[in-house]
Amino acid sequence: MIENDANSEDIIAYLMDKNLPADEITLNSLADEILKNPPVQGYLTVSNALQWRLQYGRIVRLVDDVDGIIKIIQKSD
Repeated sequence: MIENDANSEDIIAYLMDKNLPADEITLNSLADEILKNPPVQGYLTVSNALQWRLQYGRIVRLVDDVDGIIKIIQKSD
């Protein structure tokens, strides 16, 4: 896209089309960063389901009590 003179709005539209879970401010920041530092071609896939599992895993590993989080499962070692 950058090689084809994409601008920030083009990149934001592309990221939104890919259902990137981010708000408008984050998408703007990410688009600006992509334009300043174009990424090298590569492959990375993280599904939304995997992101949720990673976040839940952090909660399962909590040792301390945290307001608002009620642990209903314990990590088995």
